[in-house]
Amino acid sequence: MRTTGWVAMAVAMLATPPAGAAETTGQAALDRFADTLGYTYRVVDNRPQCPAGIEGCFLSTIALTLPDTLPEGLETKGLSLYFSFVTQLPLVESGIFSHRLINGDVQQLVLKPGATLRPGARHEVRLWGIGSNFSKAFAMPNAYLVADGLKPRVVAATRAVIDPDTGLEILPFVAPMTDEGRLATKSDADKTRWLTAERAFDVQAARLAPEAIGVVILPKPVKAVQGEGKAVDLGRGVALMLNGVDRSAIAPALAALGTGEGALPLRIRIDAAALSKPESYSLDVKSSGIAVTAYDAAGASHALRSLAQQAMFEGGKLAPLHIEDAPEYGFRGLHIDLGRNFHGRDEILKLVEAMATYKLNKLHLHLADDEGWRIEIPALPELAGIGSKRCHDPSEQTCILPQLGAGPDGTGGVNGHLSTADYVMIVKAAATRHIEVIPSIDMPGHSRAAIRAMEARYARLTAAGKTAEAGQYRLIDPADTTEYRSIQNYSDNTLNVCLPATYRFVDTVVDAIADMHKRAGVPLRTFHLGADETAGAWIKSPACKAMIAENGGDAGKLTPRFIERVSKSLAAKGLRVGGWSDGMGHTETANMPKQVQTNIWGVLHAGAIREGHDQMNRGWNAVLSIPDLGYFDMPYAPHPGEGGYNWASRGVDPYQVYGFMPDNLPANAATIRNIRAEGKPIEDKPALQPGRRVAGLQAQLWSETIRTDAQVDYMLFPRLLALAERAWSPAPWTPAYEAGAVYEWGDKRVDAAKLKTGWQDFAGRVAAQFPMLEKIGVAYRVAPPGARIVNGKLEANSMFPGTAIEYRIGDSGWTSYAGPVAVSGGVDVRSRSADGKRASRTVRVEPGR
Repeated sequence: MRTTGWVAMAVAMLATPPAGAAETTGQAALDRFADTLGYTYRVVDNRPQCPAGIEGCFLSTIALTLPDTLPEGLETKGLSLYFSFVTQLPLVESGIFSHRLINGDVQQLVLKPGATLRPGARHEVRLWGIGSNFSKAFAMPNAYLVADGLKPRVVAATRAVIDPDTGLEILPFVAPMTDEGRLATKSDADKTRWLTAERAFDVQAARLAPEAIGVVILPKPVKAVQGEGKAVDLGRGVALMLNGVDRSAIAPALAALGTGEGALPLRIRIDAAALSKPESYSLDVKSSGIAVTAYDAAGASHALRSLAQQAMFEGGKLAPLHIEDAPEYGFRGLHIDLGRNFHGRDEILKLVEAMATYKLNKLHLHLADDEGWRIEIPALPELAGIGSKRCHDPSEQTCILPQLGAGPDGTGGVNGHLSTADYVMIVKAAATRHIEVIPSIDMPGHSRAAIRAMEARYARLTAAGKTAEAGQYRLIDPADTTEYRSIQNYSDNTLNVCLPATYRFVDTVVDAIADMHKRAGVPLRTFHLGADETAGAWIKSPACKAMIAENGGDAGKLTPRFIERVSKSLAAKGLRVGGWSDGMGHTETANMPKQVQTNIWGVLHAGAIREGHDQMNRGWNAVLSIPDLGYFDMPYAPHPGEGGYNWASRGVDPYQVYGFMPDNLPANAATIRNIRAEGKPIEDKPALQPGRRVAGLQAQLWSETIRTDAQVDYMLFPRLLALAERAWSPAPWTPAYEAGAVYEWGDKRVDAAKLKTGWQDFAGRVAAQFPMLEKIGVAYRVAPPGARIVNGKLEANSMFPGTAIEYRIGDSGWTSYAGPVAVSGGVDVRSRSADGKRASRTVRVEPGR
């Protein structure tokens, strides 16, 4: 699913104040030092000459600037510095610190014997990491100081702040990244270039779309025709007449329509025989009334959502309209990672409403990972009580390690969990909007939060003399001496698949979540077990000796055996199993249930076709979760100011998502470059068997860098609208799939004219949807404008038509851009949201660049 690097800073001062010290010692001295310590993280070079024995490195630094006067009584003996760094860190250079890895992304720099801190001194620590830091998003906030017997204190310089113009979090301690030559790529083979304002202008100039007129419904209906005649005024209110559907099944969609009771007839009829497929509908808007015929209640709800969109655009007075509509794919999903950084009930409920507005029907909630457990399980209170909180507790008996810049206190929005009541409310809200909630507990890897929580349970019960009870849910073999590191650099994040306690744990968790669904009146249908990125654990576990022998001495086969066993257990409970394609693909098809959901997350140019075609050929329901299509934690564009990790793609913009061709994966090589911005063909192996097809599409939002709800909205929208369009409506530029066919970059078999025309229509409809998103409360991304200065005149354009643009010269105020304007020197440029309340990231344009 995800492989990348995190940078977080955490400072610990281990000191004991001398007896009889003045009042300024102790906590007050530590607090003062935290408030005055200078702290800067800088990415120096992504393509340096690496030190001997290190390959593929990058160089970054931490600079600590001490105050001119150290607080009285601050004891510096035993000083150590903790910081987080997700990639391997084989070499740290410092004149005063020595280094050791703690676990995961937490590192420690210990003050060397005899080293001292002098007032006003600046200390630079050089970090030679493996991989790259291509954007400022890799840094993490909330470095903190700790002294023995005192409360930890966050270094004030490392606190995140909210930009009042954009509403987004920024990290002031991260140095600007301006040297494109050293920071944008790792080698000359990488053709990636930052998307500057000038380059964005050229890209957008080739795709400029007119403002929408006519039908603006999104996703695009199969057929939509506006007629002539008198406008239909929804302000009159409607007289609802139902046939075959309860009002409760369409209540949220009716509420979105925003009209009260009145005289205009609104007839809704369920007639599966009259329509072709589930969720389909027809809609007729006439002066005599509005008529909806739907295959099912979901189709009726979709019809009302389409009506609400068009009504908002036309100000409540609609031209006569006829629509016939049905989804292209039955699975249209959104995945939200609550594990890495928590996002709560209210944000999820808002997203559920947005999903329903744009006809998405699967909500995949990632409820647990190494960095957090996010769902209450009443029988195992430590899971939420300890596993949902990150703080400074090296014993991890009250919380887990403060990964990802969580800070020392266990407070703040990145911590937390859904109570059973919260989860029941979400399931109910989703069901009334015809959205299935798919809970996910990643296993056997990505399980550190669960393991540490169950170790705390074990310690509590053992101390109480309840030894047998303590071992019932212990997820590790204490005699296991295996040494391993997961992709995220953990040494202890994998459930031991040879222990009966592990399967007892899985059953208890699944049964608890199933009970929550039952309480919501919505039976659990699918359980997602993750099954991805499992490290090389268990090799030296005595508990696994027999199981390894049963598998020919190959410990690597234990993960697929685990997946098969849990999948069968889920099937026995009447549940469909879901998992990520890398883990699922290693199972034996004969050992798996017939009903399997697999999320294909291989990168387009590196495994997507192999995994996708293989698992579709097995007869499984393959959902495309390909990063190039739907990893919305990737940046919108290759630029150091854009958030998100970039291990799979340097930029996933709405155009790329919109243009994706789900029914011909190899053909996407014609429109999507690889990670190094090279146009390359993709081998079609194995070929897709006749009659096989993807089940649908899913967007993913992994949350390592996403700490606020505003960031969630920014990363999802408007890209999610493009995925909703692609999951509901066909892509007519797609060539018919031919087994073995290979496509070059720009291949003429992909109809570029249809793609451009389709995009221009889509972009106009997206712009028309911004007021709807604002009504829901979604703080969608405002894209920076493209801009250039030609012959002394500033020219600017936008990704979406009608976007307001502003410019600023020097220290003057912002001025609305209405067309080319004479300027001298450089200019700052930005866009504004439809309601004018938020601005885009500011970009700089210079003459002649």
